[in-house]
Amino acid sequence: MRFPSTTPLLAAVLAVTWSGQVSAQQRTFTFMDVQELKRAGSWVPRSDGALMLYTVTTPDWADADSQSDIHIVSLEEGVSSNRRLTFTDDKNETQPTWAPDGSFFVFVSNRDSEESGGDQLYMMRHDGGEAQKITEAEEGVSGFNFSPDGRWLVYRSGESGQEQLFRISAADLTAGEAEQLTEGEAGVQQWDFSPDGNRIYFVRADDFEEDEKLRVKEGFTVEVKNATTPLSKLWSIDVISSTESPLTTSELYSVDAFTISPDGRWIGFTGGSPKRYERNITQARLYTDQYLYEVGSGRVERLTENYEVGESGLSFSPDSRWIAFVAPDDMERYSMTNSRMYVRTVDDSGGAFRKIGSDFDESMRAGFWSDDASTIYFNAGVKVTTQLHALDVQTGQVRQLTHERAALSVSRDEDSGVILIGYSDPVTPPTVFTTSSIDGVADRSSWVQLVDANPQVRDIALGEEVEINWTSTDGKTVGGVLVYPVGYSEGTRYPLIVAIHGGPASADQLRFNGGYNAQVYAGAGYAVLKPNYRGSTNYGNAHRTDIVGDYFTLGFDDIMTGVDYLIEQGIVDSERMGALGWSAGGHWSNWILTHTDRFKAISSGAGTMNWISMYAQSDVQRNRQFYIGDDFLYGNFDRYWDQSPLKYIADAETPTMVHVVEGDPRVPSPQSVELHMALKKLGVPTELFMYPGRSHGIPDPRNRLVKAVSEMAWMDHYVRGIGEKFEWKQVLETLEAKKESPKAISESY
Repeated sequence: MRFPSTTPLLAAVLAVTWSGQVSAQQRTFTFMDVQELKRAGSWVPRSDGALMLYTVTTPDWADADSQSDIHIVSLEEGVSSNRRLTFTDDKNETQPTWAPDGSFFVFVSNRDSEESGGDQLYMMRHDGGEAQKITEAEEGVSGFNFSPDGRWLVYRSGESGQEQLFRISAADLTAGEAEQLTEGEAGVQQWDFSPDGNRIYFVRADDFEEDEKLRVKEGFTVEVKNATTPLSKLWSIDVISSTESPLTTSELYSVDAFTISPDGRWIGFTGGSPKRYERNITQARLYTDQYLYEVGSGRVERLTENYEVGESGLSFSPDSRWIAFVAPDDMERYSMTNSRMYVRTVDDSGGAFRKIGSDFDESMRAGFWSDDASTIYFNAGVKVTTQLHALDVQTGQVRQLTHERAALSVSRDEDSGVILIGYSDPVTPPTVFTTSSIDGVADRSSWVQLVDANPQVRDIALGEEVEINWTSTDGKTVGGVLVYPVGYSEGTRYPLIVAIHGGPASADQLRFNGGYNAQVYAGAGYAVLKPNYRGSTNYGNAHRTDIVGDYFTLGFDDIMTGVDYLIEQGIVDSERMGALGWSAGGHWSNWILTHTDRFKAISSGAGTMNWISMYAQSDVQRNRQFYIGDDFLYGNFDRYWDQSPLKYIADAETPTMVHVVEGDPRVPSPQSVELHMALKKLGVPTELFMYPGRSHGIPDPRNRLVKAVSEMAWMDHYVRGIGEKFEWKQVLETLEAKKESPKAISESY
């Protein structure tokens, strides 16, 4: 039985791709295709809304590098008007920024890095001509902007931790001399202009540790965990006179970030804990609070006072009347529940914040205000999509404005007011559209596509992706995404890959090539199930938090009943199934390994085995505690051990490939080492791939290719019984073969 697709056919090519009859000229998607996808970003509309600058980044997987250039497009004419403005094939041009009058733009580039110290600033006209160099900063440039009145270009430069601000007259950028504005011993961190352009507000640490700099210079590379760091304060400097003034002096908090009200009368800022450990851990945001500084009087008001509750997205309404931020539904204690919006009039000193949107059963995110300050627009997940919503500030009611079968990310450019619609669906790589007003977002016919960075995908046969729903063991409805194999024929049973997303507070959606390159598997003849198991977002707060206190049970049942559903519908061969995941997806892969033998192969990526050791090894503790049941580890080891896959490892039988980054701070590599060693001692076929790096994801694109290709070979060997069991030496040969001879659509299922 074929599931009915709820996705509209947006173009004729979709009908061909999803009909099961594929053109002879089309080929299937490969891992090399994934690596060669270009990325467009840094959208910068001109203030008059006529033109937009953006960057296109081209990957170079062989050298583990990429290269960016600047493009321009007419917002009225769209893609057909696109022009590339820079052509340095082995250099980068980034951060395009229009001059306030729109006559030229400034950008950052390393095009002269052999002669200059790092990135420098260049100016260029959009209608032609060569770029002209602006700066010769010895340490390069790390951030810049024009003053709102257009008089000055200010940039940041200096040695790490000692960066200062410099100004150049905007009227004479190429010939003018840069003048240093700030003079502090420690470097400028975040900075921004006042609305009138006369002042710059910035954050700076109280001091700079020269001994620490000397230690590193002399080669003493020992790392002191959560080392003491100086507190940071909020400062102001007059752009003309260069007179600096501290705005905050309290030792009770460290200023982390700030936002200026449109009228310039208020500055909202985040104050971090003064305690060493709370300020210098990954979850430091849990120990921050929100503050409000009144520019005229210098008075500081503390807006929140709660422990282990992190607020985010502080903003002011366009009329500067309202202040708002996002925080968990329960503001009294830590939780991973859905977030809500909290608002208050700015001048209601000491007044309580009002929680709005309580009836909306998904998380709210910081968005943008309507011009009349009556509405906050935000993007939120709805099952397998992301849609634009409108929150009424007075009533707290939420309206869903869009109903696309896609992942949307709608924003409004502050300077021009231009509406930008980030978009991706199963056949459309990430792109951007515009429309004339916020009302036009709901009217697809009014959209103008601005970017088409990957037209080559239209020549590739893709598997149809649809939303599916099934009933779990407790009677609850669970959803997810099914990717049909390319060339699907109803009545034929196909091998299955269960691709389990991380988080767990996230969700698989109808976006391009999600689920660990699901379209590559579809091109190889697999069906792919991407389940939004219990713990996932987008299905309501209960669905998200049902796993609290019993992390794996319901999620495991959700995944397995989803598999059963596909078998019952005649789509999947129950004797040819594999499972894979990364992070939380790796956690569930390990639980599946130790609780069923229904799969022929498993790939565990950065998954936990032992919650007890994981608690101390990981860079986050509080969310682990919340999910396991909010019991303090050192007072209840049994609860953590009972929910650890390692406790049940003797039941493991499935051949399992293990992948992890050696210095992963989130799910440290010892967890994967424990899994690999246990399987070896138990006689279960296993391989451990340890990737260099200090990140939660694999940093080197070449190694991401190793992971992807070896993982599929593992699945092919054990699930389908084809090919030799993969060895790492075959990686380059396999990739080269894929690159030179793109695989025809498979007929062997």
